[in-house]
Amino acid sequence: MSRKNLTVAGLVTAAFTVVLLTFALRPEGDGKLKQAAVPNPSQEKTVKKTSLVQDVKATDQLNRTDVGKHLRTMLADTHGAAPRDISAYAKRLQQGHGHITMLIWIDFVTQQTHTFKSSLPEGSDQENKQLLKYLNTAKSAIRGHQSYESPSFIIGQKKYYFMAQRDQDRKIGVIALINQKILDRVADHQLKNLRLIPYPKEGKYRVESVHADTLKDITVKTGHDNENASHFYENEIVVRFKNGHLTAGQIQTITADIRCKEPRKLGYAYIFRSDKMNYAELKTYFTSKWQPEYTEPHYMYLTNETAVENTGASVITPNDLLFSTYQWNLPAIETEQGWNLSKGSKEVVVAVVDTGVQASHPDLQGQLLAGYNAIAKGSTPDDDVGHGTHVAGIIGAVINNEEGVAGISWYNKILPVKALDNSGAGTTYSVAEGIIWAADNGAKVINLSLGNYADSQFLHDAIKYAYDRDVVIVSAAGNDNTERPGFPAAYEEVLAVAATNANGEKASFSNYGDYIDVTAPGESIASTYPDNQYAALSGTSMASPHVAALAGLVRSLNPALTNKEVMELMISNAVDLGDTGHDKYYGWGQVDIYRTLRAAGGSVVPLQLFPQHVDRQLKSMQHSLESSN
Repeated sequence: MSRKNLTVAGLVTAAFTVVLLTFALRPEGDGKLKQAAVPNPSQEKTVKKTSLVQDVKATDQLNRTDVGKHLRTMLADTHGAAPRDISAYAKRLQQGHGHITMLIWIDFVTQQTHTFKSSLPEGSDQENKQLLKYLNTAKSAIRGHQSYESPSFIIGQKKYYFMAQRDQDRKIGVIALINQKILDRVADHQLKNLRLIPYPKEGKYRVESVHADTLKDITVKTGHDNENASHFYENEIVVRFKNGHLTAGQIQTITADIRCKEPRKLGYAYIFRSDKMNYAELKTYFTSKWQPEYTEPHYMYLTNETAVENTGASVITPNDLLFSTYQWNLPAIETEQGWNLSKGSKEVVVAVVDTGVQASHPDLQGQLLAGYNAIAKGSTPDDDVGHGTHVAGIIGAVINNEEGVAGISWYNKILPVKALDNSGAGTTYSVAEGIIWAADNGAKVINLSLGNYADSQFLHDAIKYAYDRDVVIVSAAGNDNTERPGFPAAYEEVLAVAATNANGEKASFSNYGDYIDVTAPGESIASTYPDNQYAALSGTSMASPHVAALAGLVRSLNPALTNKEVMELMISNAVDLGDTGHDKYYGWGQVDIYRTLRAAGGSVVPLQLFPQHVDRQLKSMQHSLESSN
């Protein structure tokens, strides 16, 4: 037998042996849980409202904890400082934290008071009386060497509270008036994100709503209607021509026929916006005259926010302010133990294709790359919604800086790509462009906390483009509590993520179905938010970045693994929930960071992936043999 044939025979034998070992040594699923009841449509609105109220309440708690820390730090940092230095400090603090409306500095030794941004908000007589009552209570508290927090109160249409702190030497006190506009932002955000209201509004940007299966026109009147709806621009069309491109003459003919400007092109597809035709008319025109490979609407994509045996590894507990009290989600997936095996690597980039990210947030400093803006070309990918900043913090908020929250990855760089506009919606084009740009600019993992119910070939082309370049693509399943497959999550190349709550049960809002691969925490997740703040949000949008961050840790620990192998490792090492094996509510189970990283190993191919590794070697060898003949 020749050396080549001996090698092939040996590899086949090894492959067969390892397949047997893989099944024999396959770990049993842990922590089986009884399937949580899935709310019916009549219950869904009530359950989602409960999630919204929970998120607002948790955000209020995060905000108060964060403000208290800033006031204590201010007292410590300005101890014995001159008045002008205290004034400069107060100015910097308020510039970076716009919700700190007023600061009152009281020196109990000299009996001097300094007020920064001195005008109090004006309301009705009753509201002003209540404000002064809480202010006087705050002053009395710190005179008595006590800290103080008032309840929230309304002035005009805005909500406020007072907080007061006294320094350790009891010589200085500070009182802050805090604007709680973040609570309204979170409430408004979650009304749309959890689909409690029709979103996006019909008529804005000439948007049409259609049934995702039939493309028949429907009107979205309630939040629940969203589960059957896809949205698209009524005067636009996506076209892929059979030869992949048009000549200048053909473009001139089309623009004259449909009365449009120069079309946009991405990959093989073009987007035309007509000044005189709607989608149906455009489809008829292109189908009859140009016989394209496919035509489809220019869809919109919306944000989708909404225990293992201990083997003795030590637990790393970060000192981040909000970690121990509020970040239940990280211990739930064994993050602290996992950090003993991998904390990430700056060489492995995780892209966040979303609404952008606040680059100046103190808890994201040093974690972000420059990124890209697919909405406003040439602009920085700033976040004007909050969604992308929240997602980015889950992945990589700075750890052990005594500030805010802890991210899952310590060192993976985050690549912000703005593909959704200031309403939280984006188009097939902007999302596809964001995916392709991220793949071309070093992303090893892409997180897509967005979706729609329309199966777009144009978007799928972009997904395949990134997947073929060895990118791990992770996407949120959606927040309509429906079994209808959402895209891009349901594409074969994408890891689809549903959401769980703190009890390890399906989150009430989470979509489900046979396409679900894994679950991750998604209920009241604390993370970074614009204006240097923190918020708790619920949604599969929050679950997805847990998995994207894990993919970043795996690729940092074992760069030899392909994207498919990384996905298989996360799936096969998930903690089985619900029915044994794969089910439509939990997929293969909730991701487990420690167990997955332990299976990923170092630079060698893990045992459970060795059959696939051997198969690739066999195919490579076969190709070499065929080439040599």
